[in-house]
Amino acid sequence: MIRIMIAEDQGMMRDALALLLDLEDDLQIVAQVAAGDEIVAAAAAHRPDVALLDIELPGRSGLDVLPELRAALPECAVLILTTFARPGYLRRAMEAGAAGFLVKDGPVEELAAAVRRAVTGERIIDPALAAAALHAGPSPLTERERDVLTAALDGATIADVAARLHLSESTVRNHLSSAIGKTHTRNRIEAGRLARHNGWL
Repeated sequence: MIRIMIAEDQGMMRDALALLLDLEDDLQIVAQVAAGDEIVAAAAAHRPDVALLDIELPGRSGLDVLPELRAALPECAVLILTTFARPGYLRRAMEAGAAGFLVKDGPVEELAAAVRRAVTGERIIDPALAAAALHAGPSPLTERERDVLTAALDGATIADVAARLHLSESTVRNHLSSAIGKTHTRNRIEAGRLARHNGWL
């Protein structure tokens, strides 16, 4: 029996996944969580063989929790299951040790097969997304440039971003300018939009 944990914030989606996967003779749902900051504790308590993580979760994203989950429970294979088919997300997930990256609109039979393959140590990646990730290349942004762009996404002023990140305004300007140059965009709005689209943020 393969033990599965699901981390998904949309209740209807989480219930549907659990119901459909539980119908398989060799799969058992042992835990369900709705927020990123609940994942590691639930995994430690229930010891799943496979964790299905959404990316966009309240608290912390699935991608942010992934390295911590892998460190706490290295025997648990992690599959990222998302509606956000962004190349940068795929690259970050694979670098953090995910066993696979799948989009949610696939058939449940494929997901069940992916769970079984992940347990045997295989890596499972949506083929179209893999091709897009290769085309997009790695993120050109530094960690600090990502932080500054993310903080500026909601239209915050330079002063707001500086206060949020405990940086000087000139440092924020420098990081934004560098991010704009690296993304070959005209301003921080375009840079943020492009970086988000590529999954670099």
